[in-house]
Amino acid sequence: MSEFPDNWRRYSGLSDADVPIIPEPAYPPPELRYRALESLAPDEVRVVILGQDPYHGTGEAHGLAFSVPEGVRMPPSLRNIYAELVSDLGVPPPRSTDLTRWAEQGVLLLNTALTVAPDSPASHANLGWTRVTDGLIRSLAESETPRVFVLWGKHAQARRGLIADDGRHLVIESPHPSPFAARKGFFGSRPFSRINLWLKEQGRGEIDWR
Repeated sequence: MSEFPDNWRRYSGLSDADVPIIPEPAYPPPELRYRALESLAPDEVRVVILGQDPYHGTGEAHGLAFSVPEGVRMPPSLRNIYAELVSDLGVPPPRSTDLTRWAEQGVLLLNTALTVAPDSPASHANLGWTRVTDGLIRSLAESETPRVFVLWGKHAQARRGLIADDGRHLVIESPHPSPFAARKGFFGSRPFSRINLWLKEQGRGEIDWR
């Protein structure tokens, strides 16, 4: 079973008491629950993309927001994210549904709830994960290191107050990439080119989103 990573615990000041006890069964399985945090250290984070809760179907959630393992059917939100990526950067459509390649470049793919009950979206939203993930977001935002925070949809945008509006970070807000909202302003928002331009200006390099 995976445990809350010590380096993130120290960075955020969270304690064992802050981490909720989750009723099983839940997705993702315990060994994948903290994969977003295990993929990179706090000082490696260049971009935070904030999701809501994991996918709730069998075999879909693997610890990275908006991502599913290879071989799993591409979720509609990820399909729309890729459509905007193609439109924004003029690159071929990515084929992989696994966003590990983004995480390896410093993109923290963080859901505000790290678990969900099978076939029950938002079922773990009130179990205590908010205390954990808000603490992580706040700690990253309080750092002097410039970062991009991507808030897609109203749920993510509710965390806007955790990020100081002092010009230290870039905050990108738009509707959610789900089929219900993507045509209300997500399509055409060009987040990927905006992220790379800003990161380059800060001397933090670019993300290869392909």
